Formats: sequence, C-alpha cells, structure tokens
Amino acid sequence: MTEVILDALLDSLRLVPFLFLTYLAMGILERASGHRTKEIIREAGKLGPVWGSLLGAFPQCGFSAAASYFYMNRVVTLGTLVAVYMSTSDEMLPILISEKVEISTIVKILVLKVIIAVISGFLIEFLFGWLARRHKMPKEFEMPAESCSCGGSILIDAVTHTLKVFFFIFVISLVIGSAIALIGEDSLYRLFSDVPVLGQAVAALVGLIPNCAASVAITQLYLDGIIGTGPMFSGLLVSAGMGLLVLFKENRHIHENFIIAALLYAAGVVWGVVIEFLGITF
Repeated sequence: MTEVILDALLDSLRLVPFLFLTYLAMGILERASGHRTKEIIREAGKLGPVWGSLLGAFPQCGFSAAASYFYMNRVVTLGTLVAVYMSTSDEMLPILISEKVEISTIVKILVLKVIIAVISGFLIEFLFGWLARRHKMPKEFEMPAESCSCGGSILIDAVTHTLKVFFFIFVISLVIGSAIALIGEDSLYRLFSDVPVLGQAVAALVGLIPNCAASVAITQLYLDGIIGTGPMFSGLLVSAGMGLLVLFKENRHIHENFIIAALLYAAGVVWGVVIEFLGITF
C-alpha cells in the first residue's frame, strides 16, 4: 500500500509544473478574449450550436455557467446550451497537455467533441426547441456577476486551479492504483469493456457530477488504459463544468432541468456507443 501511495504522489507531483504553466497560459488567453466569447454566443442566433461548440471546447472560467444564464433568460436556444455543455472540456485539456499527449491526438479529440456537439445541438434544437420558447428576453440581458468566481489575479487563479487538480489527480491515481493492486489492470479494464454499454453509462453518470473531479477522473482513467475511447467520450461529453449546477440552482422550471440533464446524459451514452462501435481510438 505504501508503494501505491508513493507512486500516486510522485505521478501527481510531476504534473504540477505543467499544470501551472497550462493554467497560466489559459488564464492570459481567457482574460484577453473572455468577454468577446460571451458576446459571440449571445448574438449567434440560428448558428448558436456551431459557435457554442467551438467556444465551449476551450476551458474558460464560467462559460458553461454563462450559457445556463443566457438559456434561462431565453437569450440562447436549447440547442446552443446543449452544444456548449457537450463541447466543454473542463479539466480534460490541461491534463492531456500536462501528460504530454501528442498535440495531434489532443486536436483530434477536441475536433470530434466539437463535431458531436454541433450535430447534437441542431438535433436537440429541432426535436426539443419548444422548451426554450416559453418567453423571450431582450439580448441586452446582463449575466449576474456571481456566475463566475474566477476573480483575482491570473497568477492566483493558476495556482488555485493547479492545487485543486493536483489533489484530485492524486486521489484518483491512488484509487486506480489500489484497484489495480487488488484485482489487476486487465480485470479492471474488462469490467468496463466486456459488458456492452456499461462503460458508457457509468462514465456518463460520473460526468454529470458538477465538479472538475469528474472530468479529471474520466481523463485519468482513459490515460491509464482503464476505459476506452467510447466511455471516455460519454463521460466528457456530459461533463459540463458548473453549467448544470447553475441551471438546477437558478432555473425555477425544475422539470425542464431534468429533461435537459436526461437529454445530455442520453446523448453522451449514445455517442460513446457509436464511437466504440466504429472502433475510433486515439
């Protein structure tokens, strides 16, 4: 057990410098373009799912939460909201970069997420768009300031994110290492791969947890070879950051919130199964 703890700690510590530099760079880019991205999504109109998918693919503080506020006030459509949720990368991108995954592989994963989010956004808009037509609000609507808690300096934000993700990676690595030591890596992999759809269903349930630990866990499980590409996508496609939490907290139409969460979950599972069936790997 001591060896498992030590391995988990060392594996997590080696990522700290890369995580910090990644969050620092993303913080600088976000401060330079954050306001403009929210303006673009607010004015996207019928092309909302396209813009939502493209902008959501890159981690931005509070972007999925902003989309939730915009949806609640009928500034964006349901299809746009789902597209943002499905393309949101949360902690996936920083971890992939920190683990030195090939840039070409990261790009392929992001592109596939965006394509899936666009298709899903337009399909949901066509089939369930009536959910967002109860009333209309003017596009001058301003999102509440508390929807994003990323105030403070870029340096402090980078340190905070790094420490938080380091803790989650350590805990998850410890759990994975203990499971491998107890039942073996092959047995753990078969648990998720031998039963059809089980891996996708479980991963999507984990992804629904409104915490960065969800995307950290799914990404780490994929990098450690415990889950395949299909379950990984199922989990990450529904890992909408703080978006769902804001929706359930602020939207008074409770049944609508559950419908949106169910649609998101179903879409994540279906796409994961499709990816597995097509044999797509990275």
